[in-house]
Amino acid sequence: MLDLKFIRENRDRVSFAIVHKHEKVDLDQLLLADEERRKLIAEADSLKQERNKASSLIPQLKREGKDPQKELARMKEISDKISSLDTELREIETQIDYLLLRIPNLPHASVPVGDDDSANLVVREWGERPQFNFQPRPHWELGELHGIIDLPRSAKISGSNFALFIGLGARLERALISFMLDLHTKQHGYKEIWPPHIVTRQTMTGTGQLPKLEEDMYRCEVDDLFLIPTAEVSVTNLHREEILKAEDLPIYYTAYTPCYRREAGTYGRDTKGLIRVHQFDKVELVKFVRPETSYDELEKLVGNAEKVLQLLELPYRVSLLCTGDLSFAAAKCYDLEVWTPGVGKYLEVSSCSNFEEFQARRMNIRYRPQPGARLEFVHTLNGSGLALPRTVIGILENYQTEKGNIRIPRVLQPYLDGLQEIS
Repeated sequence: MLDLKFIRENRDRVSFAIVHKHEKVDLDQLLLADEERRKLIAEADSLKQERNKASSLIPQLKREGKDPQKELARMKEISDKISSLDTELREIETQIDYLLLRIPNLPHASVPVGDDDSANLVVREWGERPQFNFQPRPHWELGELHGIIDLPRSAKISGSNFALFIGLGARLERALISFMLDLHTKQHGYKEIWPPHIVTRQTMTGTGQLPKLEEDMYRCEVDDLFLIPTAEVSVTNLHREEILKAEDLPIYYTAYTPCYRREAGTYGRDTKGLIRVHQFDKVELVKFVRPETSYDELEKLVGNAEKVLQLLELPYRVSLLCTGDLSFAAAKCYDLEVWTPGVGKYLEVSSCSNFEEFQARRMNIRYRPQPGARLEFVHTLNGSGLALPRTVIGILENYQTEKGNIRIPRVLQPYLDGLQEIS
């Protein structure tokens, strides 16, 4: 969340973010409420000073043998006014909190301005797309051919847009998770976390999923708890309401979890196969860093996610998201998109974002830059390292042979007892 004073002093920048991120929040209403709040505070403070004077006068009157009733009555009248103002103040602060939670983060100056993903900027590509002397099959045909993905049975169990992996399909999923966690913990310096998958409303609000995205979440109504849409939610909240030691920064965490998303408003889009599912596995990367290093840390984060695709030898591209495609909470974001020849397009497998202090302010995660310095908010970052469904799509479709067999990437073979091909 943005600081209210900052919003007051940078109205044009905040308005720009609201417009270009396609958010619907009344900035005028917020600023008017803030002005009213400050008036109420000033009035209440003035009355409290007056009450203090009356309070100190009463003992003096008693000592002088004078009747203090007039001052007592005046003090009660002042106290009643203060009580009334406090009630008004609580109401206006509730309104301000409601509006503040709906103000998006400001895009970084390097983010291109645009309405949708057509304005995203491809910053680099890696690898060569495979050339086939046959028509490549889509992953859902390959999965059915080998009996490793069973979409009809998953629909029977849970409804549409769920996945069921069987046999070597399940082993491939598990191999990918182990490979990614090993890479990030052993080579990239992340500490592994195994977090809860069900979280509170406060936790979801801390990372910015609520209130904006509530309709996209799976909610357990009886307990008002939520299934996580990403491990980012659980892991970033690890340090909520904490003061971190400056010498401990940066802090890197990685976590594997299932992720749950209703994908409200996306029905009819990319519903074939594994492209868009309601439950999927993902290895997440989360960073807590000093503000002055956060954009260098973002580039490193992207590099960590890219390394997964490079070791899997999958062709991909990196895109810088424009304002209209940037998430509510992010200041800057890169998408990693793997080429899928069967589907015939690039599919996102990772989003790597810098939130600056937006999430940390919501969660009150601070640090002291040096002894005696005032507390400051850390910057938080996260990225997928990687999301598995589309990574699996990339492997099945890029590694297929004319016979329909699927070669196993060399880096995964040790996790599959040396298996070189699904045939």
